[in-house]
Amino acid sequence: MATPERPAVYTHGHHESVLRSHRWRTAANSAAYLIGELRPGMSVLDVGCGPGTITADLAALVAPGRVTAVDTSREVLARAAEVASERGLDGIEFATGDVEALDFPDDSFDVVHAHQVLQHVADPVRALSEMRRVCRPGGIVAARDSDYAAMTWYPEVPGLDSWLDVYGRVARANGGEPDAGRRLLSWARRAGFTDIAPTAAAWCFATPESRAWWSGLWADRTVDSDYARSAVTGGHADAGELAAIAAAWRAWGARDDAWFMVPHGEILCRA
Repeated sequence: MATPERPAVYTHGHHESVLRSHRWRTAANSAAYLIGELRPGMSVLDVGCGPGTITADLAALVAPGRVTAVDTSREVLARAAEVASERGLDGIEFATGDVEALDFPDDSFDVVHAHQVLQHVADPVRALSEMRRVCRPGGIVAARDSDYAAMTWYPEVPGLDSWLDVYGRVARANGGEPDAGRRLLSWARRAGFTDIAPTAAAWCFATPESRAWWSGLWADRTVDSDYARSAVTGGHADAGELAAIAAAWRAWGARDDAWFMVPHGEILCRA
């Protein structure tokens, strides 16, 4: 369990298999619920920006407005800056930061956005309170998180059941809540929001290309990432068990009838 002395740990880390997943994300496939609220000239804070593909899309949508991208990792911020440069976007600023203690004055942004962040923090209610604090009155706080227990797939592969069990135990031992999607509305209410629009959406991996990509990145992540190391050092699985789970991912991905759904909870909160 996370404490002030032992804060939550980002379970996935920044292994190539993780960034491979993050670089696929766009505003269209990961923030569609927010796009209709964006206008040219807005100021946006993108918390936990990762390699910056969603950030760059947001910047293009609010140009000539400004986007401030925050992440805990300087390395991943450098990659996000490369994405902005490649797209010719000069309206993005980058800074290290912690969503539970944002280093910005009150009422600084029109929109504060976090994608797949709250599931990894020790106190998501405090994080949402901080997002609310730095959002101007009448602005939008937007958050989207997956819900691991609600993920479903076909065919039923015993190794994937083991994956879900191990991942959930590792994530909670690291101080997070992997079933965050279903809790976003509750957390937002506890953070003081009263005007909340909760929705849900899903990713689906069922084409030959998408299931090969999804199964491959999880197979790699299961044996060679911060998550894999946490699983072993925390006593949640040994190397042999992780190898078996990775093999199950690859076997599932090779099936012509394989189908996987990742559900997400979403909230648009008026500050």
